[in-house]
Amino acid sequence: MEMRSIYKSEGKKLITQHYNDYLKSFDFDVEQIYVDTSYGKTHVLIAGPPEGKPIFIFQGGNCINPMTLSWFLPLVEKYRIYAPDTIGHPGYSSENRMSAKDNSFAEWIKELMDYFSIDRSAFVGPSYGAGIILRLAAFMPEKIDCSVLVSPAGISLGSKFKMIQHILLPLVLFKATSSQKYLNKITDTMSDNSMREMDKKLIGDIFKYIRLEQEMPKLTTKEELTSYRSPTLIIAGKKDIFFPESTLMKVASDIIPNLTGFKAYDMGHFPSKEHLLHMNNDIGDFLKKYY
Repeated sequence: MEMRSIYKSEGKKLITQHYNDYLKSFDFDVEQIYVDTSYGKTHVLIAGPPEGKPIFIFQGGNCINPMTLSWFLPLVEKYRIYAPDTIGHPGYSSENRMSAKDNSFAEWIKELMDYFSIDRSAFVGPSYGAGIILRLAAFMPEKIDCSVLVSPAGISLGSKFKMIQHILLPLVLFKATSSQKYLNKITDTMSDNSMREMDKKLIGDIFKYIRLEQEMPKLTTKEELTSYRSPTLIIAGKKDIFFPESTLMKVASDIIPNLTGFKAYDMGHFPSKEHLLHMNNDIGDFLKKYY
């Protein structure tokens, strides 16, 4: 049986154009390679000094790798960055969907690390990408030197009522009408009114032309992380509708054995330009101390 594409009509062409435009905006060299894994072909962006310590950065869900990679650009100066396009999400990797509830992502990451001859690494992930890192922490904690989880999935959820009211209903109306008014409602909620126009356009095209991944990473349990002892920094948004700081801090403090830092910013799920400056300073300090 033929696999169903995640793209609708001309979606693949439009989304890959966004992807390539983002890459062109970077003022450093980016190598692009494909790695064959048991779960499908994986497209990986590589940047930074070859002699730098490795950092794997995983993209947010239902978006493109270069967009969330752009949040962490200061890391490219010092570290060797490996940023895979998540299989089953928009980008150049295979389109088949992987389960975020078992050990699939941990095995996938190990295969990528083995390909690059990396035994242990630091990991950074926003949103869904953080949930992927938590799957690795649950099944192969020895692969993680330290981790940074930004607005992380896989720990706790915000109010379902608010998500329906402020995200799902405007999304249904946007898909029905293509009205910018409804797209703005969604992007303003996600970013606390700070999303860039190019990202609004990208998010709109993703909503229109992608069959969205609706399965969130499994909520991680304390028992799953018993053997995970690596230093961990969480950065959360007080206005994040998906994973608000108010619920994250309590649960994370309980389930993550070595939660060495928890930073709460007055931001939504998408950080503003100003919050990115603070975030990268905090991440840089954390890595300097623990990596």
